[in-house]
Amino acid sequence: MHSVEAALEIMLAAIKPLAGTEVALDEALGRTLATPLRARRDQPPFAASAMDGYALRSADPPAALRIIGESAAGHGFDGVLSSGEAVRISTGAPVPAGADTVLIQEDARIENDALIAPSMSRGKNIRAQSCDFSSGDILLAPGAVMSPGAVALAASAGFARLPVISAPRIAILSGGDEIAAPGAAIRADQVFDSASYGVAALAQTWGAQAKRQSPLPDDEDAIVRAARAAFEMCDLLVLIGGASVGPHDHARAAMQSLELEVLIEKVSVKPGKPTWFGITPYGPVLGLPGNPASALVCARLFLAAMLEKFLARAHPRSQRSVQARLLAALPANGARESYLRGILETDENGSCRVRALHDQDSSLVTVLSQSNVLIRREANAPPASAEALVSCLFWLPMDAP
Repeated sequence: MHSVEAALEIMLAAIKPLAGTEVALDEALGRTLATPLRARRDQPPFAASAMDGYALRSADPPAALRIIGESAAGHGFDGVLSSGEAVRISTGAPVPAGADTVLIQEDARIENDALIAPSMSRGKNIRAQSCDFSSGDILLAPGAVMSPGAVALAASAGFARLPVISAPRIAILSGGDEIAAPGAAIRADQVFDSASYGVAALAQTWGAQAKRQSPLPDDEDAIVRAARAAFEMCDLLVLIGGASVGPHDHARAAMQSLELEVLIEKVSVKPGKPTWFGITPYGPVLGLPGNPASALVCARLFLAAMLEKFLARAHPRSQRSVQARLLAALPANGARESYLRGILETDENGSCRVRALHDQDSSLVTVLSQSNVLIRREANAPPASAEALVSCLFWLPMDAP
């Protein structure tokens, strides 16, 4: 049985980053840049006024200056400023040739159609050409995740399309005769499928395209047919359930007909001991437990990291943790590394505080939905008192530090 760290190392070694593609800028949010984004011109491409006011020569005032025209945003002044002259200017407009300072509107005084200008220092209220970036600068490096700010930066440099890593395609198969699809007619001895929906949602938040299908029966042939079809359109197959050793657990056995080589039999983790991983000639397979909390916890531990490897992200967040102080004591941990569903908050001083939710049963979806972090407890960890520091993993990539 592998530790969490060893299991993750094996999984990551078995997959490679995906190839690049190109998307429209409107579709780039959350995507991972495949190649450097290099500026093709200066920004701003000219010296620009930072304020509404008057462009003039710093050597002229104090004096009464003749106003000879206007430089507006998108409509610059074409002439050259001479001594004793000024040009009305708008924020963002090009500074006219010959001018080297801008008097703001609030400090301007007009008498007899002349600008009464006080003494001015050179460069006042002017944004220098290329003060944001210069032609040839690398604006974004490969592996950068396109945040709203990164999208705005790419737009400011004139890029309508971006080279990005292809989104990993994840096929999710879940099953068991006891599982019914939400909205379907359900028997008294069945429960609705929640695990596949949660795993698909988690995969999407970490950058994947996730496709799931209706629950499969406890039938090896049905699982094999579904897996064959899934491999034709996915980079990673995720099987939920059927991984234990009971008489109705068929998922891993079904994969043997697809030449499965099991690299990880079990993981020393709670919840999620039945998690397994293997490779086939058609692609890798991650097996997750059927209980929803177990499936989601292990998807967070392993699937999120695998997705970041597929995406070649420069600064992966899946393994980053944050330290928080316990609001209530925790008992000693058992022989398996444990991940408790918890709620992390910041107090009035900005310090992180966390509490483990009361019932950690791996079938409880209410507890799962209430948590925003996983509290990590090392194998055989001693009791932890209130105020002790613990490591926490956020569920969502935007929350990871």
